[in-house]
Amino acid sequence: MEWKSFIKSYQSYLKVERGLSKNTIDNYAFDLERLQAFLDKHGIVVSPIKINEDIIQQFIYEVAKEVNPRSQARIISGLKSFFSYLIFEDYRNDSPMELIETPKMGRKLPDTLALSEIDALIAAIDLSSNEGERNRAILETLYSCGLRVSELITLKISDLFFDEGFIQVNGKGNKQRFVPISTYTQKYISIYCNTIRNQLNIQKGFEDTLFLNRRGRQLTRAMIFTIIKELAVKINLNKVISPHTFRHSFATHLLENGADLRSIQLMLGHESITTTEIYVHLDRSHLSKVLNAFHPRSKAK
Repeated sequence: MEWKSFIKSYQSYLKVERGLSKNTIDNYAFDLERLQAFLDKHGIVVSPIKINEDIIQQFIYEVAKEVNPRSQARIISGLKSFFSYLIFEDYRNDSPMELIETPKMGRKLPDTLALSEIDALIAAIDLSSNEGERNRAILETLYSCGLRVSELITLKISDLFFDEGFIQVNGKGNKQRFVPISTYTQKYISIYCNTIRNQLNIQKGFEDTLFLNRRGRQLTRAMIFTIIKELAVKINLNKVISPHTFRHSFATHLLENGADLRSIQLMLGHESITTTEIYVHLDRSHLSKVLNAFHPRSKAK
């Protein structure tokens, strides 16, 4: 069984057993193909079952010259997952990754937008076009619900529970969660559905997809990035932003206005509270306000 066969079976495992998204699976496979290319380049003939720590370490050293520590850490994490899979399937008894250290790196704080900047971006949308009403609904949903771009483009009409004030979101690993949605955002989604979407020639298979392109098909991730970047240029916003910036802004603004981390974690769909804790570092003044408001010593005369 050669590398290609192992990679293919591993991809099937990630899809069927772990329910990972296509993008995540492709990234895992790319890192393994990179390792395979390294072996070919150096004339090293070894199977995934026989490869040892020394060879892996050589590969990591070479990768370190080409990518930053964060990308290096991601590659190491992917390789650990692959060799854990081989152990799980009884192809190996041990992992060559056991003593491979992940590079230390500072925690990158996410970029955020001020409310005034979000309002300016939305105000710059040309509502005279059909796409304008759709784009306004998209940006309002991204910001009001804190969705990932993959969650936004796969959102379905049947996922909208406006009477209850929630939407159902299919997150990473096909994990479902319910996220509150304001009546303000509901209004713009309803306008889009009732005036624009119902006029489209919707293609078979996309009847339930909420946000559609002009051909009646699901929008791509790239299209959402393009919409946002073009609006940023239009208002001369001196920031590099993406759909994820709206998600970060959602979480940061909730925290700044007094929401607790556990609630934010549930709304974002983070598996671990540690992931959500990054938002605490964005605004230290918020921590001071919490201390002054709730600690007994801060009230002492």
